[in-house]
Amino acid sequence: MTARFHHHDLLRLFAEIARYSSFSTSASALNMTKGAISYQIKTLEADLGMILFQRTTRGVTLTGEGLKLLAICQTRYEEIETGIQSLKGISTRSLTVGVSTYFAARWLSPRLMSFMQSHPDVQLRIQPMIEFSEHEMQDVDLAIRWGNGKWSDGTVTPFMPMPPFPVGNVDVAGDVERLGIRTALTDLTLLHDREDSNAWSDWLDIANLPPQVRRDVLIVPDPNVRVQAVINGQGAALMDDLVSDELAAGKLHRLSITALPDYGYFLVQPHSAVSTGAVQAFADWIQGQS
Repeated sequence: MTARFHHHDLLRLFAEIARYSSFSTSASALNMTKGAISYQIKTLEADLGMILFQRTTRGVTLTGEGLKLLAICQTRYEEIETGIQSLKGISTRSLTVGVSTYFAARWLSPRLMSFMQSHPDVQLRIQPMIEFSEHEMQDVDLAIRWGNGKWSDGTVTPFMPMPPFPVGNVDVAGDVERLGIRTALTDLTLLHDREDSNAWSDWLDIANLPPQVRRDVLIVPDPNVRVQAVINGQGAALMDDLVSDELAAGKLHRLSITALPDYGYFLVQPHSAVSTGAVQAFADWIQGQS
């Protein structure tokens, strides 16, 4: 028989702590000590059997599992909050934003508190997405998507240019330095985000390098998994400045100064989504953060 989960009180605390970019900041806001915050999170992580926060020198960020748990918690608490507000006769606005866990953990999560403080009437839900498929897009009001913006499934608004560049681990970087990138790439597996992605073709074109003819292309839709695959020596991938921590730590190495100028992050409102004040409020807010 599966053991029952007993720390429901810690889930609410976790959802509150996740608003902040460090345990120190959350401790101050919640009138707790940093030690108490850390202890409660460790207790919750031990009970769940997963790591929820990644500790860095700059604070903490949610892991992929942490983001998924936060989405679950937010959904349940939004339902409760909406019910309570309804009982009080107070109207609220709900908003579901689809985003990769990679972008959410590395850029969005530390900034979300300012939106929540500025728009307390908006019940915000962050929906983890990987492939941004038509099915996934039906469940969100707005998505933050990486690429070149050439999609036909919604209204696309440029948000944050972030040109990607090729990265590899230390061994790959050594091969590039010794052989030159033209020769080294012929023996490398190129990691793609999706089967129909043109990113590598576009990069090779602007880098004046021949098209890749190897058949052992590795498709890894989840950017977090793609980063780890490169670190583990599975090949080279196009990544952006959000891997700065891995670059600084020497886990990843930039293989070329050439980057794709038209790529970055875009806001995509699905054609099926209704344009609401909450959608516009979030779009205005996030564009002011870049």
